[in-house]
Amino acid sequence: MTGAARHPSRPADLAFLGTGGHPDGLLAARFDTGGVVLAAEVVRADDGPRPLRAARCAALTGVPDDGSAHTRTVPGLGAYRVTALGADGIRVLAGLPQDDVRHTLGQFVRIGAAAAGTVLLLAGAGCALAVRRRLHPLGHLAATAAEVARTPLTPDRPAQPARIPAPDADPGTETGQIGAALNRMIDQVEAAHAARRRGEERVRRFIADAGRELRTPLASIAGYAELMNRAPGPGGADPAWRRTGTESARLTGLVENLLLLARLAEDRPAQTPTVDLAVLAAEAVRNARSTGPDHVWRLELPPEPTPLVTGDGPRLKQALSALPANARVHTPPGTRVTVTVGSTAGRPTVRVRDDGPGIPPALLPTVFDPFTRADPSRTRRGLAEGGSGLGPAVAPAIEAAHRGRLDARSEPGRTGFRIGLPAARQPRPPGPAVGYGSACSAQITLP
Repeated sequence: MTGAARHPSRPADLAFLGTGGHPDGLLAARFDTGGVVLAAEVVRADDGPRPLRAARCAALTGVPDDGSAHTRTVPGLGAYRVTALGADGIRVLAGLPQDDVRHTLGQFVRIGAAAAGTVLLLAGAGCALAVRRRLHPLGHLAATAAEVARTPLTPDRPAQPARIPAPDADPGTETGQIGAALNRMIDQVEAAHAARRRGEERVRRFIADAGRELRTPLASIAGYAELMNRAPGPGGADPAWRRTGTESARLTGLVENLLLLARLAEDRPAQTPTVDLAVLAAEAVRNARSTGPDHVWRLELPPEPTPLVTGDGPRLKQALSALPANARVHTPPGTRVTVTVGSTAGRPTVRVRDDGPGIPPALLPTVFDPFTRADPSRTRRGLAEGGSGLGPAVAPAIEAAHRGRLDARSEPGRTGFRIGLPAARQPRPPGPAVGYGSACSAQITLP
């Protein structure tokens, strides 16, 4: 303004720009009272002030001389921050470019954003590391809990459950409190399991002792009943003594089953030479037919010999005989009972099926538990026929001792039990299979 005031008579004079010391990109102009630019120049550091063309001057037209800063975009030069002043008829406009400022501010923003992102990234990594370090004991807790879940707690295979290490069970931390609580829970579970084992051991010992003590009086009662039945009399044998003999025989069978369950719970039976399941199944069907002539008995044998099994023959026979006997007791006369001998996936199997009324769904999960009895939906024919609830329990105990498996499925009109046993390593000797006989065909129906 001062330089322009030196030549008030020359309204287009911008000689003050040539004095030097002006920043690169400085824009100066003089305009009249109507805001029309009379002359405009821009300072270049390399060759001094340069005049602006008309298009660029038009962009500066209309800037009020109020001393305020205004933003104008000059074609080819970019955005400018301009200010117009007027005094004593002299009006001068000056402006500085904004591109350098904006570029500098953009760089500051980018640098600040990068720095902030780096700080946030480092802070996040540090927090994640700290959290993982604090929660690292939870991995030990989860691994220990999974190991405890896999630990067998069966009475025949007691095991020592794992514990949380002392550093991870420090009650001074939250995770340590969880570890200490988990250790206490494991201790309580182990103590309860040990108490259960001791209780079961006492029960087995009592059953074994009681069974052995009952054998002698039952044998005496059976002997006296048999003696009185054979005693000559005018009317033949007394029905009361016959009833006594029958009940003593039933009680003797009950005691023997109790003793067998107690022995099987303690150890496995001694392994004897190989056994042919077809022979045992045929004997089981023959015995069932002799005691249940009012049923239809059917034996199905495969065309080829079944694989042999290794085990205690008498006990396996008892397990196979218990299932047809159970079907005989709990089904009405005329029921068809089928015993099938075969092989499934290389494992010898025996299936016992009947077309009776079926096992109630509520009773099916506990059908192999001792002293389980069916409700009236499966006909029971009196205690003299058995029905103590030990027959189905003896069979799975014997199969488990031989590393076998017994399962049951039932629906009205079709009830089936399946016994699967591991095949013997010793192959069947050459020659005809023992027990099949020339009179046996693939299917035998015994009325």
